[in-house]
Amino acid sequence: MVNHRGGSNHARGFSRRPSFFTIITLCIILLSASSIFIFLFSTRNISDDDDDHQKDLLVEHFNSHSQSQSQSNFQSGSQSLPVPDEQLWDAPFSYGLHPCVKPTSKYKAAQGSDRYITVRCNGGLNQMRTGISDMVAVAYIMNATLVIPQLDKRSFWQDSSTFSDIFDELHFITSLQGDLRIVGELPKELESVPRSRKHFTSWSGMGYYEEMTESLKDYQVIHVAKSDSRLANNDLPLDIQRLRCRTLYHALRFSPPIEILGKKLVERLRSRGGRYIALHLRYEKDMLSFTGCTYGLTDAESEELRIMRENTNHWKVKKINSTEQRIGGLCPLTPKEVGIFLQALDYPPSTLIYIAAGEIYGGDTHLSELMARFPNLVFKETLATKVELKAFARHASQTAALDYIISVESDVFVPSYSGNMARAVEGHRRFLGHRKTITPDRKGLVKLFDKLEIGKLREGSSSLSSLVQKMHKSWQGAPRKRRVALPGLKGKARLRTEESFYENPYPECICSSKA
Repeated sequence: MVNHRGGSNHARGFSRRPSFFTIITLCIILLSASSIFIFLFSTRNISDDDDDHQKDLLVEHFNSHSQSQSQSNFQSGSQSLPVPDEQLWDAPFSYGLHPCVKPTSKYKAAQGSDRYITVRCNGGLNQMRTGISDMVAVAYIMNATLVIPQLDKRSFWQDSSTFSDIFDELHFITSLQGDLRIVGELPKELESVPRSRKHFTSWSGMGYYEEMTESLKDYQVIHVAKSDSRLANNDLPLDIQRLRCRTLYHALRFSPPIEILGKKLVERLRSRGGRYIALHLRYEKDMLSFTGCTYGLTDAESEELRIMRENTNHWKVKKINSTEQRIGGLCPLTPKEVGIFLQALDYPPSTLIYIAAGEIYGGDTHLSELMARFPNLVFKETLATKVELKAFARHASQTAALDYIISVESDVFVPSYSGNMARAVEGHRRFLGHRKTITPDRKGLVKLFDKLEIGKLREGSSSLSSLVQKMHKSWQGAPRKRRVALPGLKGKARLRTEESFYENPYPECICSSKA
């Protein structure tokens, strides 16, 4: 260590003539400075190399992702970072909400021993299910005994199933015995008495049925021609709304054969991939004909659907502009559009997808566009054995019940069209804890699909994914109160624009943790 004095002498000596030691010291200083400079320069290069390495890894990741998309017939484009698994599969936050269907302290069971209501249901499985729930409430309001409803055998599916073929009849009767009296058939002595045959007005409230009770007091038997949409969605007493929920979610249990096979199929799906999407692909012949939606079909197929619509008497609208329907978001998504939609949401090609639907119009010709993007598609026919399905053959409502069970239990439910099943499944999933339900914004998506066609967007691109994901951020089944009618509307128009009670039974049948 150099002391202060020695340092001064050394400095004075250096000013006169450099010594050997001074030269050595300078060389050491210069070498040290050079070493520091080289070290800093090298460190910078190492840092730059790491950045380049990270970029290479990202490029490699995106290239690999693009290659996998190409193998699935995707059009590769710029890619965004993958969406986390929990965002793809987890249910929305439910804020502690839970089912609540118990009657209030003021509730009293109906007597209904001397008057009877008979019902002929109309429509497919879920139209009948919600209609039966309505008629249970109507019978309660009118203080009448409900006779087990007759199911629709004249619809498009021509299903000959009886009530007990689809539902557990004994469970239905006993589970509602604290609410009203239900019997299997009309007493023999009343079969020949004059009946009041009524076509109750759609979306009617308490006042309407209280008036009906008074005006029909002279009849022991009242026959109802149609069961669907007989009650309003809103402005009904809490106990009536909860009775509808008890009926639909508890009393209308499927028959044992359907329940057993349905649970088996869910277990098989779980064993294949753990998690799965239930896709209600509403691309059957009757739906396309009814809606007049022919986008993506051949001229021959479009003509076949037009003829079917012309020849179906109870379909009142015969001439439909397919283009206007599609632009207005009134058409089911095509299988190809569903594939693009799920891809944009960032579900990987390996995703297990159960197709909950009847026979797809055009078969593999139209399904191929979806299967190219998501090859892991599963159908009832591939999930169940021929022996297991034999009992359900030619009974569309029974096979639809299997689809219903699998859809309610799925990790994610995606309906391609907002029909009766889509609404019923969404409502049930909300009731059970707001399970993830992604409802496509068809009107918004059509605009994006049209941009794809003209090259303004690229399939598989990050820009398309960003637009689709942002569009559907609030369309995933999160808790919200039921939507009311559009402002300014009155009468039936107002009632028809309300959200279906069975699509969203909140707040009457879904309560907070404090309730």
